[in-house]
Amino acid sequence: MGQALELARQAGAAGEVPVGALVVHEAEVVGRGWNQPIGRHDPTSHAEIMALRDAADRLGNYRLPGCTLYVTLEPCAMCAGAIMHARIARVVFGARDPKTGVAGSVIDLFAETRLNHHASVVGGVLAGPCGALLSSFFAARRGRIEVA
Repeated sequence: MGQALELARQAGAAGEVPVGALVVHEAEVVGRGWNQPIGRHDPTSHAEIMALRDAADRLGNYRLPGCTLYVTLEPCAMCAGAIMHARIARVVFGARDPKTGVAGSVIDLFAETRLNHHASVVGGVLAGPCGALLSSFFAARRGRIEVA
């Protein structure tokens, strides 16, 4: 999660919402991503999607069984769908997202029995630092403080 936080800081430095993600397969990082929808003019360029694309390209397959996705913020519905389609085995996230999180905050798509793939989910890993990075980013945008 520490590496995902570094990627999130990279996103924040570029003026994007600071979310970072990485895909790990057999103890090796195979995909990295950070939020880029503003810079890419692409609403699908969330950190998770970028990390999945990178991993799929490196592994030569759009399916990523046996992989773990680490992300600093609870996935949204779009990202959860992509995670399921990629057949990610495990999702580890930092901060909860009470407005758009679908790993238990708003709903839990990963536990939806009508869907055909289910990743195991662990939330709250380094939630404090992940949440603080987001909070300081939005506070700075409102003109309150500098981003650390």
